[in-house]
Amino acid sequence: MKNLFSVLFTLIVGTSFGQIFNPVKWDSNIELVSDSEYVITWTAIMEPGWSVYSQYLESEDGPIPTTIVFNEGNHFEIIGKAEEDTLNRDASFDNIFEMNVVKYHDRMIIRQHLSISDASLSISGVLTFMTCDNERCLAPIDIEFTLFPSGQPQPSDAGVENSIPSFNSDESGLLLYGYNPGDITTRQNDCQVAVAENTQEKGFWSIFLLGLFGGFLALLTPCVFPMIPLTVSFFTKSTGEGSGPSKAILYGFFILLVYVLLSLPFHLLDSVNPDILNEISTNVWLNLIFFIVFLFFAFSFFGFYEITLPSSWSNKISAAEGVGGILGVFFMALTLALVSFSCTGPILGTLLAGALSSDGGALQLTAGMSGFGFALALPFALFAMFPNWMQKLPKSGSWLNTVKVVLGFLELALALKFLSNADLVEHWGILKIELFYGLWILIFFSLSLYLLGKIRFPHDSISASLSIYRKVFALIALAFTAYLATGFRYSEVTHSYEPLKLLSGLAPPAGYSWVHPNDCPNNLNCFHDLREGIEYATKVNKPIMLDFTGYACVNCRKMEEHVWTEKEVYDVINNDYVLISLYVDDKKPLPDEEKIEVLRTDGGTRILQNYGHKWAHFQANYFQSNSQPFYVLLSSDGKTVLNNPVGYTPDSQEYKQFLSCGIEVNKQLNPFGSSGLIPVN
Repeated sequence: MKNLFSVLFTLIVGTSFGQIFNPVKWDSNIELVSDSEYVITWTAIMEPGWSVYSQYLESEDGPIPTTIVFNEGNHFEIIGKAEEDTLNRDASFDNIFEMNVVKYHDRMIIRQHLSISDASLSISGVLTFMTCDNERCLAPIDIEFTLFPSGQPQPSDAGVENSIPSFNSDESGLLLYGYNPGDITTRQNDCQVAVAENTQEKGFWSIFLLGLFGGFLALLTPCVFPMIPLTVSFFTKSTGEGSGPSKAILYGFFILLVYVLLSLPFHLLDSVNPDILNEISTNVWLNLIFFIVFLFFAFSFFGFYEITLPSSWSNKISAAEGVGGILGVFFMALTLALVSFSCTGPILGTLLAGALSSDGGALQLTAGMSGFGFALALPFALFAMFPNWMQKLPKSGSWLNTVKVVLGFLELALALKFLSNADLVEHWGILKIELFYGLWILIFFSLSLYLLGKIRFPHDSISASLSIYRKVFALIALAFTAYLATGFRYSEVTHSYEPLKLLSGLAPPAGYSWVHPNDCPNNLNCFHDLREGIEYATKVNKPIMLDFTGYACVNCRKMEEHVWTEKEVYDVINNDYVLISLYVDDKKPLPDEEKIEVLRTDGGTRILQNYGHKWAHFQANYFQSNSQPFYVLLSSDGKTVLNNPVGYTPDSQEYKQFLSCGIEVNKQLNPFGSSGLIPVN
């Protein structure tokens, strides 16, 4: 639902300079299960909101999967693949990576079977994992383990413990970065910026309200609306004082119950195998299938054909209404759900796909179905209790078909989101932002033409005049079409397209473009190598802005697209700083001479394998932080921290103050520098 309707779940956490954060704790044990067969169990306990990714992911372009690599030995043999418990498993579309992933919340358990010939020898290796919350990811962490099948005491440095790599070697620091942590000083100043924490939670009420909105739309379709006066009339004519309204209220309750019951099978599937429940998000081909299904729904709304359930179903259910009493009322509600399926089915399909694409799974679906059922049930109960209100109810007519066709256009537009999901995950480059905007412009311009009577569909009636409502909605559709066209505006600030905030989460990213592809964020001048950036900063005598970021970092993208695009912020980063963007999840291998062994905080060692390791290592050991985004302002030689680093700072004024403070302190250090102050309101 969050992808279809841009309902965003945001958890914003301010990161303090000088603090290492460890949200995941690991434990391990080994036990004998048969003559020579042992099983090793690794258990991860996560703080609320944090997740660890599965070993088995569909694409290498997303998060780092959990991996277990054993040190070589002739005394054991690995049996099969490592198994994962399905408890707390979530397979869904992940907004951080904008792709389908499998991850675990609260707890993750991995089991690996081994055949061990000599139980007196230890089993050791490295477990690598990546952890993220809903907004940020920590750099991938390698942790060592040593286990003893014989059960003898483990050395103090053995076992599995979460740790952040650390080193004290002057040679390592000089080789990797050109200087050591001890060479860095922090400048005392009076312009420090306190970044406020802002926490925004999205609960099931948001999904319920979206379901409610879908239910109200379904009420305005020709399959449902005419049923209101007929059904209410039946109940108001019931014999017995008060029996009509009471049965109508019961009828409304049963409508709600029917739609809630429809979601219950998904809870069973969720408990057995979450992959079945969330296949819409975990399989790119199913995204394509749902793209086709939504096209099918759209043309059904246009009136080219009807989607109906077998007539035998509704006939049998309708016959059961004759049993009378409470059971008869229930079957009346069930009959309504069946006979109105041709109109409610596509709306329910949207609700189903959206809810199962989100993290809540079956619970999200139940919340949405409850809202949908409540919206359908409400008018039947209210009009039965207050029959005089029926006089104010609009008469059925051609406007009901108009509503249905409008919903068809909306289904057509939403279908493109599924195609966009598949395109982004597989990097096909088919539905880039230009084509996406173009198709949406065509859809909503056609909608405006339809509302103005220029386009007709099979069930439209011929009328000489258009109602004021059609004209108003036609103007709204034209206005939205014009708004979509502004998405092609060229931004002189970012040298790319102006982002359309109303389409956030629906349209592809602005940088996913044929005409203006982005290398550095917003086409800023930037470096991706620390030494090159420092060398350039020293040459031009400008302070440095270190941007610890990640390809998988949602808040990094939000900062780049919504804060950095502010002209004053953009200008000062581009003109007054040397931007060095370091990606802590970069999988590109390091040169052989930089694949060195470094010390860890637990006394062990690790070998840096790729650039992500290198920059995460740099951030953790030089600035005592391991979350992204993380911004550090430095003097041109990279050895003086100008003010307190900050993390996610969505308030552009606060971020401008942060940048202005760095420039002010740098001027005190270097009065002949090329930077100047930026205005702060």
